Amino acid sequence: MTTALPAIGNGPHFPEVLDAPGSALGGATVPRRLSRKQKAAIIVRLLLAEGVKLSLADLPEPLQAELAQQMATMRFVDRITLKSVIDEFVAEIEDVGLSFPGGLEGALTVLDGTISPTTATSIRKAQGITFRGDPWSTIAGLDPARLLAVLEEESVEIAAVLLSKLKVSVAADLISRLPGPRARRVAYAVSLTGSIAPEVVDRIGRSLAEQLDAQPARAFVEGPVERVGAILNFAPGATRDEVLQGLDEEDAAFAEEVRKAIFTFANIPERIDPRDVPKITREVDQAVLITALAGATGTVDATIEFILGAMSKRMADQLREEMENLGKVKPREAEEAMNAVVNAIRELEAAGEILLLAGEDDG
Repeated sequence: MTTALPAIGNGPHFPEVLDAPGSALGGATVPRRLSRKQKAAIIVRLLLAEGVKLSLADLPEPLQAELAQQMATMRFVDRITLKSVIDEFVAEIEDVGLSFPGGLEGALTVLDGTISPTTATSIRKAQGITFRGDPWSTIAGLDPARLLAVLEEESVEIAAVLLSKLKVSVAADLISRLPGPRARRVAYAVSLTGSIAPEVVDRIGRSLAEQLDAQPARAFVEGPVERVGAILNFAPGATRDEVLQGLDEEDAAFAEEVRKAIFTFANIPERIDPRDVPKITREVDQAVLITALAGATGTVDATIEFILGAMSKRMADQLREEMENLGKVKPREAEEAMNAVVNAIRELEAAGEILLLAGEDDG
């Protein structure tokens, strides 16, 4: 055992470790005979008393209930018996060379990432296995893009429960991708989730986990809108405008979604929280930042004022002076520098350091 054992006796960590009732204190010389269930209860109690965080939620519910009932029937354990149980437990742990997970679901968990999701799903279906473990932990670990389809297609009540179980930053990002009317209905539904019973939330989680697990693997991680948007993010401005114009003629709805997915230097004022500007400027080489600001003209003048306005006056004045000293910037150099700033923002967003704002609500 790597965790130090608590004090034995009447110490503050484990007050129940006493001699058996009816015997003289310290008089017991032979350990009591206990069942394996009783020994398990003693080890669990001992570890909890030491402050070890045990995760027993993955055990079958009947075993969890049996453990609680066993602990409820026990009161005192003498020192000799406790030492015997600890010695036996340590000996068994030391004798273990390698352990395998119990059951097929445990094996599939170990093989996650080694075998294909399609194969794992086929095995589960063939064996009639339903999802086990904490479904919400599994759902929280999925790519948020896969969860977006649930928010768009399921009822607003289900969508509200899903949002409520996700990290706030992930939930905010997902709801920002929904059309305005849908986002408002889901947000209102969240206010009605307070009275939902825990077992209902668990059933919803298991249903969603099984549904998401059954989805076939996709050739591309991101959807077509995100892929086209990412490409156009770093395309020259003239090329971007020309492509969007062509998309308008072919599929106006798709073109509009791509426009929402695009994030350029001009979008900084509406998509970035001013408090995040210092984080962004620290990630960009100062010479590159000065080139981007000095070369930004026309429609991105607002971005210059936004970035400088989010800095201290001393820093902003220093940058203005260096921009003037730099003089005229070639369009190609300016665009490369602005793309470098955008790339830094994207990297910070991917790392969870900043959160892009939803921008204007078009719904």
